[in-house]
Parts: sequence; structure tokens; C-alpha cells
Amino acid sequence: MIKLKKILPPLALITTLIAVWWIVVIKTGSVIFPTPLQVVTGALELIEDGTLWEHISSSLMRVGAGFLLAVLTAIPLGLWMGRVDGAYATLNPVFQIMRPISPIAWIPLAILWFGVGNASPIFLIFIAAVFPLIVQTAAGVHTIEPRYLNAAENFGVSRYKLYRQVVIPAVLPDLIVGMRISLGVAWLVVVAAEMIALRSGLGYMIMDSRNAGNRYDLVIAGMIIIGVIGLLLDGLMRLMEGHKSVRWRYDR
Repeated sequence: MIKLKKILPPLALITTLIAVWWIVVIKTGSVIFPTPLQVVTGALELIEDGTLWEHISSSLMRVGAGFLLAVLTAIPLGLWMGRVDGAYATLNPVFQIMRPISPIAWIPLAILWFGVGNASPIFLIFIAAVFPLIVQTAAGVHTIEPRYLNAAENFGVSRYKLYRQVVIPAVLPDLIVGMRISLGVAWLVVVAAEMIALRSGLGYMIMDSRNAGNRYDLVIAGMIIIGVIGLLLDGLMRLMEGHKSVRWRYDR
């Protein structure tokens, strides 16, 4: 019953928005903007010829690769910056300058460095995800209660044990939040990243549908699919918040 109460309001809102969308298109007599039925029909067309799954898998592969590289880079770097004041004072201003730069601005450099292929979109996704995760990880280390660190140091705990048994468990909740943010940003830039991809991916599908034949039904279908997959990815990350290692930081 509780789950049903949580599900019904968003379902009602989504149904209302679809109804309003349908009515507005019909009333205005638009010949360009599609109705919900046309969007569903276009999506089914892609499902039947198998191209939709190819585009989805290509996008997930690129986002997964870029996000994994960001995690492998950002977490050790953020932990180091959080513990070493000199590293934080030196690197944090640089990352704070680079963090607001749109990944789209990196497209010319990505093409110059990596050419046209999978490497360029993966690089753009990496750039989008790595800086928020570095900043969040370092900030998480700074929020650790000093008495925990002092107690470990008083007992002569080695640096390896200090990170493994104190720092990482304490920073894990902030780390998961940072990963949620970074994954959301990484998925957000998939359209821009795949503007230079090799004829695959949801971003490429949207651009190609617009340029090849004004297939706005496929454009809207691609946008909706990106949103739904983004919601599912965020849901998977939220499941990590309930793990016994981190759930003490959350009320529910």
C-alpha cells in the first residue's frame, strides 16, 4: 500500500502530461511535432528492425567506459586531496576552474586528440564525470570527524589500514552521492558526446533522425528513452545507499 501511494502521484502526473501533449498537438494541427501515438509507433519501428537495442547498448557502453575511467581516476585522487593539505591547496583551484567548462567545449580537442570514433565520446563523458566526483570525494574526506583519525594514528595504524578501515568507510556515503551526480552528468552529455560517434548511440539516433528526414517522432522517442534509462541508472545507484556499510548516514 505504501509503495502504491508513492507510485500513483508520478503516474498520474505523467498521464496528465501525455494527455495535455496529445490535446495540444491535435488542437494546433501541427504537422511537425508528433503525437504520443506517433512516438510509440516510431519506437516500435526501431525495436522491430533491431536498431534501438544497438543504439542503447552503444550509448551504455560509452557512458559505462567513461564513467568507470572517471571513478578509477577521481576516487584515489579525491582521497589523496582530502588527506594531504598541500595537494588540496594545489589541485582544487585547477579542478574548480575546469569543472564548470561544458563538455561540449571539449569536442574540438577530443576530435584533434582521438579522432572520430568511440574514444572521443568516452573522453567527453570522462571529462563530464571526473571533476564532480573528485570534488565530492575530497569534500567527504574533510567531513570525517578528526577524533576518528587521531584515534587511529594514536594506535599506530598504518596508512593502508587508516584508509581501508577509517577513511574509506567514513567517506563512502559522500562517495556514493558523488557517483550518482557524476553518472547523471555523464548520461546527460551522451547526446553531445555521440555527435562525433560512429553511426551508433542514442545521441547519434536523435541527430540522424533530425537531419535525415525530420523524423521528430524518433527524436522525441530518443529523448524519452534517454530520460527513462537515466532514471533507471539513478535508481541503481540509490540502491547502494541502502547497503549496510553506508545506510547509517541516512534516516530511511
